[in-house]
Amino acid sequence: MSRLVSSFVPKQSRAIAKAMETRILEVGPDGQTASDLNTINGGDHRFVGTGTNDVIAVTDFARAKYALQKANVPMTNLVAIVDPSVEFELSTQTQLTNISNNPRWEGIVRDGMSTGMKFIMNVYGFDVWVSQNLKSGMSETIDANSVTNGVANLFFSAASDIVPFVGQLRQPPKVDSEFNKDFQREEFITTSRYGFKLFRPENLVTVITDSSTV
Repeated sequence: MSRLVSSFVPKQSRAIAKAMETRILEVGPDGQTASDLNTINGGDHRFVGTGTNDVIAVTDFARAKYALQKANVPMTNLVAIVDPSVEFELSTQTQLTNISNNPRWEGIVRDGMSTGMKFIMNVYGFDVWVSQNLKSGMSETIDANSVTNGVANLFFSAASDIVPFVGQLRQPPKVDSEFNKDFQREEFITTSRYGFKLFRPENLVTVITDSSTV
């Protein structure tokens, strides 16, 4: 019983951490204008994946990088956070799997694209991470391209002087407990206060892809 009770607090803390990550990954797309290219200096910062059936294409990485360059974002510490369906699509694209024509992608084909939560190689300068906590269930039409059941993949620079998100942790996770005499049990609750917002919209590109095609 003591081992079971002792597991409650870590589980609650992990649940809060997941909620915080989910919120961070939502504030970017939520801070942009939906169903709009969100063009800055001639670069589109929100668009639908250009692969067949609205999935990701390798050229979408180049397009995202172009948008950041046009917005004068430093080309250092480039990060892409993508849905598992995007990893699958990249891992099975012909131009990546035909290593006789594309030897630069041989590591991806040999070892798979991810180790833990991080890709072992980057794509067009982006270190690619996989998350299941990206904003999903999106339906939008952008520049005559429509997507349903879409997920918002994020591209940005993690350079310290231009981070796209800001946040405040007003109260770190705090554990309270009390004995419930009616049920004759000890009850635990973990609470935290925090908030996040999009701070540098020029340093965020959202590529919405269909997550149901795998």
